[in-house]
Order: sequence, then structure tokens, then C-alpha cells
Amino acid sequence: MALMPVAEALARVLADTAPLGTEDVALGDAAGRVLAVDLTALRTQPPADVSAMDGYAVRADDIAGAPATLTVIGEVAAGHPFAGRVEQGQAARIFTGGVLPDGADTVVIQELTRRDGDKVTVEKSAVKGRNVRYGGIDFKQGEVLLAKGRALTDRDLMLAAAMNHPRLRVHRRPVVAVLGTGDELIMPGGEPGPGQIVYSNGFALTALARAAGAEVIDLGVARDTLDDIGARIRKAREAKVDVLLTSGGASVGDHDLVQKALKAEGLDLSFWRVALRPGRPMMHGRLTRDGLGADGLGADGLGADGLGAMHALGVPGNPVSSYVCAFLFLLPLLRKLSGRSDIEPQPEPAILGRDLPENDERADYLRATLDLGPDGFIATPVENQDSSLMAPLAQAGCLLIREPHAPAARAGSRCRILKFGF
Repeated sequence: MALMPVAEALARVLADTAPLGTEDVALGDAAGRVLAVDLTALRTQPPADVSAMDGYAVRADDIAGAPATLTVIGEVAAGHPFAGRVEQGQAARIFTGGVLPDGADTVVIQELTRRDGDKVTVEKSAVKGRNVRYGGIDFKQGEVLLAKGRALTDRDLMLAAAMNHPRLRVHRRPVVAVLGTGDELIMPGGEPGPGQIVYSNGFALTALARAAGAEVIDLGVARDTLDDIGARIRKAREAKVDVLLTSGGASVGDHDLVQKALKAEGLDLSFWRVALRPGRPMMHGRLTRDGLGADGLGADGLGADGLGAMHALGVPGNPVSSYVCAFLFLLPLLRKLSGRSDIEPQPEPAILGRDLPENDERADYLRATLDLGPDGFIATPVENQDSSLMAPLAQAGCLLIREPHAPAARAGSRCRILKFGF
């Protein structure tokens, strides 16, 4: 199978993938969840004209020739409106959030007044409406303030609460099963034997998936046998996960058994081998489900359990390759499954920090540090781009994109980057 362009590979991963089903969650549990419906304000905020400061509610005409002495006829605190009316020559003591009394149109801050019993002297005039928050200045009942497809932030929850929504309709979280493979791998804290290394990929992949809003099932590390890999694939299927993410063994060497094991379990292979550096031997397909069509779906586009066929995404075993592939392909897939409207990462402009040679037929995603210069971000590719080196990956702030057959580029020229944290 020929090398597939990155854009085509991503299109195949996302093709025929619909957002997952919906559920209602309590507002306090909705951070990071994705709205499944437009959210409409159930009330107006503020519901009436209110004071923005502590001071006195007055008529602007009465203080136009300040200093002016007025009679204080009452007090207004937040949650305790004043039943009377402010007439000519009168004022009402008012506190922040208090409803502006009838007749008043302005609030004078207390620092510009002198109080003497039931009299207050306003020492400086103010324009009509000063220090007043008019009803509906924030939002009005019936307005759509949060659109479906939005991943909810802490600020969004504040707004949703003010809109008077105790619960929100959101999409179900995708479930990702993470499986490492390789006889050479041991868990952190162990003592590597001859030829062994410490398993690291799964920890980054798990954190990446969780940061994207997914729930993660850890399938551990499978030995390099068809039986062991197949057993863990079946475990993922039984758990009805949405995405099976494997690390290592995605190629077709004698010890690269993931693709063989997946095919034995019914994999409908979409592609493997992408025109990408790092990450050429990446694989994607879907696992069919018993009694369903070749794509694992019924006539309604869903599996027998109400789910679509399970995605299988196989990333390479080299740590940097596994991370870059997950960043480029897993994150958009999870975003689409989650119902987000912003699915694919959007490249940003930057300034190249050092000279680069011309590129070959593969798209290059170079680890680069980011510094803020006078004309924007400066992206400087790390010197050694070997796909096994994790220290430079941890230091990098972005991936610098080099298109296939890109010409040599000089430091100071424009480039495109994908910031980490997408």
C-alpha cells in the first residue's frame, strides 16, 4: 500500500463518524463536556436596572448644578428593592446590585457625597445613567449564548448558571482503550533486563485522550503473540469502547503483530503507511461487529449496542511517533465523537528560528521550541529529530509543519506551526 497523504488519512479517520449520543449532566459536572444543543437564556440578566456602585440613587437633573443637597428617603440593598419613588430633590441610599428605584436615573458614588442625617450633599454632577447597569445589558431571555458543539469552560459554566440552567444536555464522552505491545517493555519502577526498556508511550497517550475529554481504559502491555494481543482486543470490544488505540507493532515485520491480530478479529483496514515523519507506519480501521455489515454498522448507522463500529488506531512504537500520530489523528477523532464543532487543529503562523534543508516526499512535523519575538512567535526546531528522543519532545512547544517537497527555508522566514495543547 502506497504512502497516503496526511490530509487524506485524517479524512478517512473522520469519515462516517458521527457524534456520540447525549445525556443530561448536573451543571457542576459539565466542565469540559460538549453541548449537544444550543443553550438559550431562561432569564434576563440583570433582570432590572441596578446600581454598579455603593452610593446614592438620584435624578441627574437634580445634581446638574452640584453641589446639591438632597433628602434621603430610603435605602436599597441587593435583594431588597425600595418600594417608594425618588422625586425631585430626593435620593435613596443604594448599594451595589440594588435595584434602581423608580424616578432615579443615576447613581453617585459615596466618595462624592457628604451625609448629614437625612440630608446628603452631592459634590459633583454626573451624566444620566452613570453607574447604572441597565436591565438586559448582559443578556436577555431567549438569547442563544452557548452554541452546540462547544466544549464547556469554567467561564461557560458561570454563564450557564446565570442563564438559570441546573442541568445541561451534552454528548457522551468517548471511551478509549489504550494498549501497548512489545516483549521489550516493562512498567516504570521495574528493573530492565537485557534488551528491555521502560514503557512510556501509554502514559502520554492516556493523558492526551483524557485532556480531550475521553474516558480511558488501560489494557496494559501485550506480549508479542497473536493470542495475547487478540485477547486484549476482545476485551476492548466487550467493553464497547469507541476507539482502540494501540502503540507499537503497527508495521508488518515478523514481530509486528497488531495488524494481523486486528484482522483476525474482523478489522476493516482503512489505511496503513502515511506520508508522515515521524509516524509513517500508522494504521487505522474499524472492527466489525457480529451480525452487522462489513463496516460494523446496521441500517441506522449504529452498532447492535447503539454504538458505531469501534475505531482502531495503531500508532508506532517510537515514543515521538506515537505522540505525534495521536496528536494529529486521535485528537480530531475524539473531538468529532464528542460532538465538538472545532475538530481539526488549525495551523498558526510563526517565524522560523533556524535554517532548514529542503524536504522529501513526506510531510514533516518537527518538534520546535517557541519564543515570543517582536513580530510574533519564533519556532526553532530542535537539532535532533530522532523519533525515539523524548526529552526534546517535552521541551517543545509546537510542531513545525513542513509540506512534502518543501524548498529549503532560511531563519526569519514564515512557517506554520501546531501548538501543543490543542
